[in-house]
Amino acid sequence: MTAPSPAPPAATADPVAPAVRRDPFLDNAKFLAIVLVVAGHLVEDLRDVDSAHALYFFVYLFHMPLFIVISGYLSRNFTALRTRKLITSLAVPYVIFELAYSLPRYFLYGKLDITLLDPYYLTWFLMSLFLWRLSTPLWFQLRWPLAVAVGISVLSGMSPLPDELSMNRTMGLLPFYVLGLMLKPEHFQLLKRKWVRITGAVVLVAGVGIAFVVHRGVPTEWIRWRHAYGQIGVDNLTGSAIRLAMLVVGALLVAAFLAVTTSRRTWFTALGAVTIYAYLLHGFVAKVLERFHDYLVNPLGVAAMVVVAVLLTAVLCTAPVRRLTKWAVEPDMSWAFRRGRRART
Repeated sequence: MTAPSPAPPAATADPVAPAVRRDPFLDNAKFLAIVLVVAGHLVEDLRDVDSAHALYFFVYLFHMPLFIVISGYLSRNFTALRTRKLITSLAVPYVIFELAYSLPRYFLYGKLDITLLDPYYLTWFLMSLFLWRLSTPLWFQLRWPLAVAVGISVLSGMSPLPDELSMNRTMGLLPFYVLGLMLKPEHFQLLKRKWVRITGAVVLVAGVGIAFVVHRGVPTEWIRWRHAYGQIGVDNLTGSAIRLAMLVVGALLVAAFLAVTTSRRTWFTALGAVTIYAYLLHGFVAKVLERFHDYLVNPLGVAAMVVVAVLLTAVLCTAPVRRLTKWAVEPDMSWAFRRGRRART
């Protein structure tokens, strides 16, 4: 594979920070994706309700693959010269929020188990994205990068991997990042054709219907990407087949979701440029709402949490919240670097 062609202005933006010129389509997709992430976490504790379990299963099939594909696409121009950005936008926020999420666990449950190598709760994505981005130049040197990534994903499930560096998810979800790297603007143009958009809507509706039929029969760990095949109770051959199916289904649902995403500017387009705030901050609200579990475990409570997910996502991406939390989400680390040669941004 030859070196990647220069990305268009709209595609050069970092997936965790706003840029001067952005693609409304990608920002719309990012906002809708983060709504799914927040909704998934808010209903996770309510899965005794059948509809909540089905929706959770459906959303988890593709919400993080969607976010990872977009992150991969927006990381195509990452080089070693951008390591400063990698440190300030991923490494430092990871340390801050790993500590921030561990401390409430101590005060609420008396548990204090802090290790920066074993991500807790939602910080795993920062760890994995950090590692994926470091590997970016390698994938453009391979002849069949996506096939290699799929092979790594399938093989990684054959033996238990350590929790350190979020290895199970980092290896298992790798194909979605590489897929994003391989995408070009013309691929997204294909998704905007009318028949593709209609097909995408049909696929999503069918996916919801199928999820309601099969969700109780599929172990949740398949959609969480956290364990080896043997730990889920199947042999390597069966596990490999299921892992391949999960990759295919995830990619199909990602394409369908992107196909129905509008390219026009909407009320949430600007918010889609700063979804990292919603991602890192919503967990605190989710942990608080867990205390009201007994009042929410019913269909009305599930519906309320879906509405809360949309509102919470929007609020956490607003300017006042960003001003209050920028020190943690997008810390200014210029003091830690040598002056002179600057990283490209």
